[in-house]
Amino acid sequence: MSAKDEETIRQLIDGQLSWEELSGDILPDPKDAHRFEVVRSVLQERVDWEDPILVPLNDHLYAVGTDEGRIVRAECGHDLCSLDENWKEHTEVRVRQSQEEMEEVYAPNMSPDAEWDMQLREFFCPNCYNLLEVDAAPVGYPVLQKFEPDIDTFYQEWLDQAPPDRE
Repeated sequence: MSAKDEETIRQLIDGQLSWEELSGDILPDPKDAHRFEVVRSVLQERVDWEDPILVPLNDHLYAVGTDEGRIVRAECGHDLCSLDENWKEHTEVRVRQSQEEMEEVYAPNMSPDAEWDMQLREFFCPNCYNLLEVDAAPVGYPVLQKFEPDIDTFYQEWLDQAPPDRE
């Protein structure tokens, strides 16, 4: 991948590409066989720790390989838990239940309806307080992860290589 392509990946991660650039230059092209490795490399450059990022879980959260095993780590370097645990249970949580609280985030008539026993759950890193995820859910609904990666299958069957934590 050329330096220009690597810069395009940086801009893509940062949300700096226009719809015209995305729809005209990137989306129609076949995926480069090494694109994931370039994305992983760009993300790795941006963090202050050496353990390998295995996959990004969202904009500020990663599955990481360590000597102790696979973990969920926030961008700031805070380790939340083992990869097989629900990382949301290891965060600071703010719950918005009143209509007024929800409309601090959403425009009127665009928010979940508090009268229907809905709530917004905001999950924050307990170290840097970066917002990691927001769920809209009925009151009492369990706290679920949206993404539980199968690292071994992804690397072996999709990338045809060993995960970097198993080298």
